[in-house]
Amino acid sequence: MISFPNAKINIGLNVVSKRDDGYHNLETIFYPVKLADALELTDSDVMQFSTSGIKIDGKSKNNLVLKAYQILHDDFKLSPVKLHLHKIIPFGAGLGGGSADAAFALKMLNEYFSLKIPLSKLKKYAAQIGADCPFFIHNKPSFASGIGEQLQPVNLDLSEYEILIIKPNISVNTRDAFKNILPAQAKFNLKMIENLPIDKWKDTIENDFEKSVFQKYPQIESLKQTLYKMGAVYASMSGSGSAVYGIFRHLPVKQNILIPKGIFTYR
Repeated sequence: MISFPNAKINIGLNVVSKRDDGYHNLETIFYPVKLADALELTDSDVMQFSTSGIKIDGKSKNNLVLKAYQILHDDFKLSPVKLHLHKIIPFGAGLGGGSADAAFALKMLNEYFSLKIPLSKLKKYAAQIGADCPFFIHNKPSFASGIGEQLQPVNLDLSEYEILIIKPNISVNTRDAFKNILPAQAKFNLKMIENLPIDKWKDTIENDFEKSVFQKYPQIESLKQTLYKMGAVYASMSGSGSAVYGIFRHLPVKQNILIPKGIFTYR
């Protein structure tokens, strides 16, 4: 059994208040994109987990795919399986790659073992892994609030556009990024995004993390401006960074503006 856990981008990200538990309430649009890892599940007499592709920092036992397995194993006493993750989505990018891997692992295990867990409960399992993990259970454009786990569908379709993602060789620490945020009510209600023409997004929809992240890493801001010079109708940092993306009606075949070598790009 194989699946392809896809990334997401944030369209707008407003940090609206600080919670009593130390976390922050936010409002954003999660939008799925085609950039994806590959996750394979096969029979095994002993539990196995392996990886390929982008090198994954840290110990394998701490990978969110294994955490997903363990959460279901605690309730259903799952038999051993072999899980192999081929990593394509870059780390420290604000693209939700690790959360996607975990959510897809939950869905695969649910199907493989015929657990018949409804999606509503599967989202609760996902919430134990990460705030944006429940999004990847339904994996459809959503308005997210709370810490990112409260989801409402939005009627947003960018299939007629092309999305270019650029990931510099920088990883932004999410916890540090939050330290420099001053919570405030959003200037625009992202729930209404379907009523706002995309030509108006540039002057209306903001990512609150950009100000402080751009101050520390001006090269990320430079990449955003590069996307606009290339003709993007909207460009933004995704999440707390460091990936930026541009939404294009049509990507030019030939570019006079060159993206520096060694920087990850995805069209």
